[in-house]
Amino acid sequence: MSKTDTTESTAADEAAGAELSTAPREDREDRQDRGDAVTGGPVLGAVGWIRWFWRQLTSMRVALILLFLLSLGAVPGSLVPQNSADEMKVQAFKDAHPTLTPLYEKLQFFDVYSSVWFSAIYLLLFVSLIGCIVPRSLQFVGQLRGRPPGAPRRLDRLPAYTTWRTAAEPEQAREAALALLRKRRFRAHRAGDAVAAEKGYLREAGNLAFHVALIVMLVAFAWGQLLKSEGGKLIVEGDGFSNTLTQYDDFKSGSLFGTDALEPFSFTLDSFTGTYEKSGPQRGTPRTFEAAVTYSRGGADEKAVIRVNEPLKVGDSKVYLIAHGYAPVVTVKDGRGKTVFHGAVPLLPIDNNITSTGAIKVMDGYRDKNGKKEQLGFQAFFVPTFAGAGQGTMFSQFPALDFPVMALTGFHGDLRVNAGLPQNVYQLDKSKMTQFKDASGNKLAQRLLPGETMTLPGGAGSITFEKDVKEWASFQVSQQPGNGLALAGAIAAIAGLTGSLFIQRRRIWVRAARGEDGVTVVEMAGLGRSESAKLPEELADLAVALTAQAPPTAETPRADPEAVPDTAGTAESAAAPAAPPASGVPAGPAEDPAEDPAPSGEADK
Repeated sequence: MSKTDTTESTAADEAAGAELSTAPREDREDRQDRGDAVTGGPVLGAVGWIRWFWRQLTSMRVALILLFLLSLGAVPGSLVPQNSADEMKVQAFKDAHPTLTPLYEKLQFFDVYSSVWFSAIYLLLFVSLIGCIVPRSLQFVGQLRGRPPGAPRRLDRLPAYTTWRTAAEPEQAREAALALLRKRRFRAHRAGDAVAAEKGYLREAGNLAFHVALIVMLVAFAWGQLLKSEGGKLIVEGDGFSNTLTQYDDFKSGSLFGTDALEPFSFTLDSFTGTYEKSGPQRGTPRTFEAAVTYSRGGADEKAVIRVNEPLKVGDSKVYLIAHGYAPVVTVKDGRGKTVFHGAVPLLPIDNNITSTGAIKVMDGYRDKNGKKEQLGFQAFFVPTFAGAGQGTMFSQFPALDFPVMALTGFHGDLRVNAGLPQNVYQLDKSKMTQFKDASGNKLAQRLLPGETMTLPGGAGSITFEKDVKEWASFQVSQQPGNGLALAGAIAAIAGLTGSLFIQRRRIWVRAARGEDGVTVVEMAGLGRSESAKLPEELADLAVALTAQAPPTAETPRADPEAVPDTAGTAESAAAPAAPPASGVPAGPAEDPAEDPAPSGEADK
């Protein structure tokens, strides 16, 4: 190469480098003034950066990353107690982890699903999926309206290929191929001297359905979170419930939910039935767990039975049975024998055998022996089947009411219920209470069987454990409008994913043309959008079916019979295949897409 050529080549390289440079234009000009090589390029303006960001956001790669981040962000919501689920557990966690609590509060780990960062990921994923799906849907509609592309010039270079010679006319072979492919549900048409066919469009439809279903599920999730309501209520046998806000023990709702949207209905717990396995390794396991109720929705009363995973449906609301326990009936009398409290007291289970604890509070009507108003409180410990006698312990050995025993400890004073502070109804605030003591000065505590009475010292009265032990059931009343839509989205997602994984989109071309010797040559080739071992098998099956209309020739005619001995013709005739061979081994790369008259976006040929 001459020196002049070298100089021109260097100048061209510098010019190309200047066009490809990403350095700011001002910097490039300064460097040009200094004589330095310029490696900068055009600078993106505000519109350019917006377009670049939009392309990145709507790419499938970013959508998958956001989906992964959304799954990763849900991990703290599963491991850390959430305020939306149980505020008491959150407070217990904070008390147990004073070091982690400030960090978790800054990261919003106690309110993951309503946090800023989780909402940002959620919204970005929503936008990304829409940006991915809309252009692909338009492209897919264009493909459905178009026709399969014509045959490449060299069919023998495609992955699956077969050929044979036939005495049938080319037009006859093409018509037979067109009829055969349409019979096999291919979209087929004549394209010059060939027949082009395509099948498997449901693969792309399934892919789009999967992504649309993801959007539907996201919308359903957001709709359900914004408009949901969920409340809990503990009901003792014989008591009722009306679906109003004041009736709930606890209630949570979405930010867009209005209390006027509560379904107007009421129900009464008639009875609760629980039976348990009495022997074997599953002893104590519930066998029957159901609540018989009478409910009304502004009309006549109706009977229903609520079981686990079989809720009562009233309009848009569902009533679930979630827990069960016992409520011993007690009677409290003052020193003058006047009854100041009588009723069933629900106690909370603390183990699988329904060992239960709770509090009995007498807030009004009680006076001591001097006539002074006072309040009474009793800590109760109840076991449905007593065990541990003589061992200094008290626990239940079976969840059924086989041998009920209740232990009581009595207090008198101020229950602090009028202090304006919320209280747990199952616990005593003993800060202003004094425990009763017996004649020996020991703290008063006693175990009672049904029908027994504990007498309070100093003429303070008595408390009787009646022979009646009622059962209670805890219900959850939920109203979540997005559940049906979410279920439909999940089913559509599974169906779409199945289609996109198991349906193969493929193209078949059949060319029939006269060879140089005047004999019709039939070529068949197939191309799949994805790797599949079935494509050569399908092509071979089609070729065998087509030979019924265009059978292979028994011998090969020659253009000049005088030039070739008869023995050669005999040898060729013997070597001719009885059936068309199907080859799954490509002879070379596929035809250049630029030479294929395919619609825009079809680059898989």
